Amino acid sequence: MEQKVVAYIKKHKLLERNTTVLVGVSGGPDSMALLSLLHSIRGDWGLKLVALSVDHGLRGKASLDDVAYVQHICKQWGIIFEGTSVDVASYKEMYQKGTQVAARELRYQFFKEQMEAYDADYLALGHHADDQLETMIMNLARSGNPNALSGIPVKRPFATGLIIRPLLCVTKDDLESFCKSRKIIPRIDVSNEDTTYTRNAVRKYVAPYMKELNPNVHRSLQHMSMSMQADNAYLEKLTREMVDRIVTFTSGEKKASFETKSFGSFADALQRRAFHLILNHLYNEIPKSLSYMHEENFLQLVHSDAGNKEMDLPGPLKVVKAYQNVLFMESEPVSINVPYNITVNIPGETTLPDGSKLIASESSDPSNKGKYTYSCSYNEVILPLRVRTRRAGDRMAWKGLNGHKKVKDIFIDHKVPLYMRNDWPIVEDAAGRILWIVGLKKSVYNSHESVQPSIQLTYEK
Repeated sequence: MEQKVVAYIKKHKLLERNTTVLVGVSGGPDSMALLSLLHSIRGDWGLKLVALSVDHGLRGKASLDDVAYVQHICKQWGIIFEGTSVDVASYKEMYQKGTQVAARELRYQFFKEQMEAYDADYLALGHHADDQLETMIMNLARSGNPNALSGIPVKRPFATGLIIRPLLCVTKDDLESFCKSRKIIPRIDVSNEDTTYTRNAVRKYVAPYMKELNPNVHRSLQHMSMSMQADNAYLEKLTREMVDRIVTFTSGEKKASFETKSFGSFADALQRRAFHLILNHLYNEIPKSLSYMHEENFLQLVHSDAGNKEMDLPGPLKVVKAYQNVLFMESEPVSINVPYNITVNIPGETTLPDGSKLIASESSDPSNKGKYTYSCSYNEVILPLRVRTRRAGDRMAWKGLNGHKKVKDIFIDHKVPLYMRNDWPIVEDAAGRILWIVGLKKSVYNSHESVQPSIQLTYEK
């Protein structure tokens, strides 16, 4: 078995010579076999080994004895030992997590601390081919994400180096036989027989049936796992390039946006992955309730013919489609959403609730160039001027228009997103006549020639 594992290490470039390797050791047959094997090759490879063992506080004296056993073996073999006890019960209650998840998070927290303390290159873990089989079965049952079928990675970045799994090429039976051949008497965790834990139930009932159907299922799934990991790595590279090219992230805010035409020009496989990559940027932690249905709904929204559409995501996010643009934003976006009606200071500055400004001045030569500039003569309007948010039934008129047009329709014509319309500044005079929908439309009262005296308005975001 040692030759097989060493060949696997070389094939996948899991180790380099003269490096520091931390080894997660529980005292069971898997981790003890791994520790023994690395101990055997450490001289030839110039490895500095450090064994890490964690008492999760779940099995009383038994788990303490496991850590003591590992420490004893390390002393015999001349291996540096680092052990710790963690309070899984308190952690799971505080963060509302399951026992296995809480234990894993605390364990990996300790591993990370030790990786940094030793400036280690590798963290070697004892996952084997049966673990891979169980993981892929569970992922198939739980997830609609194809990436889940790639299983346990043979290596991945972690802390100061890489997590490596040199034993994925061998089975549980191989490891138990190896321990017997080396006269290692591992510790047995009786909780592994408790089928209330999903993995244990899969191990006891489902995995054996898979092995009956195909005695080589371990090799088949490991081959599939490696192939999918390679494919996923390539597709993820393309997806990152796509997102970097077309998606705009707002610094300091949970916002991202893109144009539907640009997004739709990429292959479906990249569109699906881009959705998840964007969420990885926006969420602090991906919610467990996120499912393939959110992915499906997102793609339907992007390719919908509807001008305005939105969907909720788990937690604080939602996706809004506004004509040719898609925006990821907080479900409760920072927005005024409260009607306002403010007198315009003439001359002077008028600050709006969102921080933008209307700057008013008197002019004998007013300018109407630019969509953020408006002017009108004193004798055409009734003061005071006011800037406000829209109201139901708002209408306005402009030169060349026969009659009036609803402000609602003007917003639609200019493809203004729904979530922006309630905050849009509108200038009116004291008679209630709409003079200017800022940035969109200027009324019939807009001065096109030099009229004395005149009011010049400039909008600054």
